[in-house]
Amino acid sequence: MHSPNGIQGELSAQVARVKRRTRPWKSIIALVLAIAAAVVSNRAHHHSHIFHTNATTDDFIAAGTAVLFLIFGSIATYSLAGKSRELLEPKAGTSHSAITRYAILIVGFFTTLVLTLELFGVPIGQLVLGGALTSVFVGIAAQQALGNVFAGLVLVFARPFHVGDAIRLRAGALGGTLDGIVRDIGITYVRFDTDGSVMSIPNSQVLNAIVGPIPPESETQPSPPVVADTSSGTPGGPEQSQPRPAGPT
Repeated sequence: MHSPNGIQGELSAQVARVKRRTRPWKSIIALVLAIAAAVVSNRAHHHSHIFHTNATTDDFIAAGTAVLFLIFGSIATYSLAGKSRELLEPKAGTSHSAITRYAILIVGFFTTLVLTLELFGVPIGQLVLGGALTSVFVGIAAQQALGNVFAGLVLVFARPFHVGDAIRLRAGALGGTLDGIVRDIGITYVRFDTDGSVMSIPNSQVLNAIVGPIPPESETQPSPPVVADTSSGTPGGPEQSQPRPAGPT
C-alpha cells in the first residue's frame, strides 16, 4: 500500500509536469492586450480620430490606454518569467532558472516602462541622460552589492562547484579554511553548510577563494611516527647468530 505522503508527492509531481507542459496562455493574452493598448494609445496621442472624437477625448483615451499597456505589459512580463523558471528548473537547476527569471523581469519591466513613458509623450532622451548620471552615483554607492551579483553570475555559468558538493574554501577574507556542503547558489550569497551550521557567504568572497574538494581523512591526518623495536638484541642492532665452535667427535 502506498502511504498518503507518497500519494500526495506523486500527485504534486504530476501537477508540476502538467503545468510545465501547458502553454503560457496568460502571458500570450496579456501580451496581445498590451500591444493593442499601445496601438490605440499611439493613434489617440497623435489625434488620428479613430473614434471620431475631439482632441480632449483623444488625450483621455491615449492616457487610459497607456496605463492599460503598463498593466498588461507587467502581467505578461511576470507570467513569462515565472513560466520560464518552471521550464528551466528541471533541466538547468534552481540557480540558472532563478537568474533567467530575474533577467526576464529586469528587461521586461524596463522595456514596458520606457514604452509607457513614450506613450505619455515624455522625452526619453533627457531621462536617459539623467538616468545615466544617476546610475553612475548609484553604481558607486552599490559597488559591493553589484560585485556580488556579477560574481554570482560567474559562479553559476563557470560552475566551479554544484549544489550538494562537499568543497573546501580557502581565503584570508573567510578567516582561513572552511569545509562544508553547498546548499544553494543565490544571486548574491552562497549558502554553505559547515557541520550543521548554515552560513551565507557573499559571492565575491567565494569567487576570490581557492576552491577544491575536501581531501580524505588519510591525507589530512599525518601518519604516526615509526618507532624502532629495540626490545631484543644488542643496542647496536638486532642480535646476529654466532657460529658454534666445533666440538670433539
